[in-house]
Amino acid sequence: MMHWGTNGWGMMGPFGWIGSLLLLVLVVLAIVWLWRALDLGRGPGRGGPAGSDQAMSIARERYARGEISTEEFERIKRELSA
Repeated sequence: MMHWGTNGWGMMGPFGWIGSLLLLVLVVLAIVWLWRALDLGRGPGRGGPAGSDQAMSIARERYARGEISTEEFERIKRELSA
């Protein structure tokens, strides 16, 4: 029986399954990288509202510069923690 140049190993050769496995790993890693790059794992259900730390930092800076009063700073703090 003739194998038409494949030497009996089939179309992918003796290590073809390794290439398929590596391709699968690369696809999974690309999906994970894209997921993290787009920050799809953040949101209200994961570690608090997205951006609340940044908003609090801005409020602290504005309070330190005297742009907002103590009452306004406390109100912002309550709203961000709720």
